[in-house]
Amino acid sequence: MTRRHQTEELFEPYDTGTLSQMRKKLRNWYRQRARDLPWRRTGNPYYIWISEIMLQQTTVAAVVPYFERFLQRFPDVETLAAAEQGDVLRQWEGLGYYSRARNIHKVAQHIVTVLRGEFPRTTDELVALPGIGRYTAGAIVSFAYDRPAPIVEANTLRLYSRLLGYDGDPRSTAGQRLLWAFAESIVPTKKPGEFNQSLMELGSQVCTPNEPDCESCPLLAGCRAFAAGRQHEIPVAARKPEITPVVEFAVAIECDGRYLLRQNPEGQRWAGLWDFVRFPIDDAETLLPHSGLRAQRAIPAKLLRTLRVRIADDVGADVAELRFLKEIRHSVTRYRIRLQCLHAEVSELPPSTEHLKAVEPAAFDDFPLSVTGRQLADLIVAEHSTDRDLLF
Repeated sequence: MTRRHQTEELFEPYDTGTLSQMRKKLRNWYRQRARDLPWRRTGNPYYIWISEIMLQQTTVAAVVPYFERFLQRFPDVETLAAAEQGDVLRQWEGLGYYSRARNIHKVAQHIVTVLRGEFPRTTDELVALPGIGRYTAGAIVSFAYDRPAPIVEANTLRLYSRLLGYDGDPRSTAGQRLLWAFAESIVPTKKPGEFNQSLMELGSQVCTPNEPDCESCPLLAGCRAFAAGRQHEIPVAARKPEITPVVEFAVAIECDGRYLLRQNPEGQRWAGLWDFVRFPIDDAETLLPHSGLRAQRAIPAKLLRTLRVRIADDVGADVAELRFLKEIRHSVTRYRIRLQCLHAEVSELPPSTEHLKAVEPAAFDDFPLSVTGRQLADLIVAEHSTDRDLLF
């Protein structure tokens, strides 16, 4: 049987009567079990748009406080459009994937200047804007305007795959075509926003990745994966990227109590954010002691020479003293990073420019920093506030 015939067959169990019953059961379940989330209390398209962008690759628990703080600072699209990008990034700090913040700022400015403050009302208009894909457009249209629109995101992708018993790759072109067609076929004309919310809630709370609570599912009778005992196999897992280990150095360059911060340019990681001077060294693994710099209590001579040359090349500062502060281990996409945080004392800082500033610790909060940059900044602030020497 060809994949096309398999795809057509997957729709056969969902005749009009069955689909009507599924919708009714799902709505009843949602009205009893739905979580009280702030973006579900409004039909404001601006609020819903912000929430959907924040929820991309981020958990609900993490998003809620950011969402509430963001709307306190930018209560409407006009306020957001008028803000400086740095202010937007500062409010976004810690959520990650900062291109989302830069895109919403661009979109807000487009809505105010080009669309005269009128928020788009169709999926075609929405997907033409930066950072808004087919799912986000469908979510805005259905949640804000209560108009039928299909949605496929992480939770519904899993739910649809199990309902259909689809054991192909749901992220492939064929899989996406199937799931979007299915999503379009099931969304009703009556209260489509609530229906789409209920699908996402079911996928998030019941049809979970590892231990789905099938017995509590209102759609159990129509689930092909459960009928075949394959709910733990479907959908097929996404292919994990190969992890690349990297060693990077973040250097707090100080002169007379001021520290050098520089802004990451467009096209680089964390574009628009500020950070301490930061760079990788390709052969750093061979220069670092196996036990780590903290256990060594001193930077090896060869590494010290390499760091001094790199700092001089990067910002034109001659290092008088270089000391280890701490190591931060973190991951960014497919990179597992060992970040070596250092303190460098120099006799003179380079002149300040638009993208390079000499900053006192008390002013660090005025700058949007990466998560690890903020950790280093907090360490410096704590040490200055207790008026004690660095550890090493």
